[in-house]
Amino acid sequence: MLIIGIAGGTGSGKTTVVNKIVSSFKPGEVVVIPQDSYYKDSNLPLEERLKQNFDHPDSIDFDLLNEQIEDLRNGKTIQQPVYSYLTCSRSKTETVTVNPAHIIIIEGILIFTNPKLRSLLDIKFFVDADADERLLRVIQRDVLERGRTVKMVMDRYVSTLKPMHLQFIEPSKRYADIIIPQGGNNNVAIDFLTAIIEKQLSKFANK
Repeated sequence: MLIIGIAGGTGSGKTTVVNKIVSSFKPGEVVVIPQDSYYKDSNLPLEERLKQNFDHPDSIDFDLLNEQIEDLRNGKTIQQPVYSYLTCSRSKTETVTVNPAHIIIIEGILIFTNPKLRSLLDIKFFVDADADERLLRVIQRDVLERGRTVKMVMDRYVSTLKPMHLQFIEPSKRYADIIIPQGGNNNVAIDFLTAIIEKQLSKFANK
């Protein structure tokens, strides 16, 4: 099994990179574990949940994430949590069944901030993008997909997203084996990562 970590700032293009890679392979060959599924649950009222700091490492249930990654590595099926950005809570009844695969990709803004998780990663990629580009993508995504207003997004950017990026996410870049500039538009880097996965899959097939 090859476990790949893909980190980067909010709106850097991580999901685009992951989607382009996965589209090159057959279903089930590459499994993606999104960090966002592991946000900690909360019993606070919705108005308070919306104010939570989602860009701090303490917001992630790394204990569960690490446990489930180790289970996958040991050939066990996991029940991945389901987290909703609309309610800012984890589903009490729904999970996603994830089976082991030869290639596991873990994607998220904070995955390099946790020493235990870093130790589980065989290769670490950091998707880099200019702050202005990331902000534009965040505005578009949060308004269209997460029910936020532009003002809500901008207020969160100033109070939380930008300072957390500078404090935690940008410094975690030093743990990356390879940095991918230009986000999801860097087809050369994406082709390189795809080639690594193809080589690894061919090794598994020949065993």
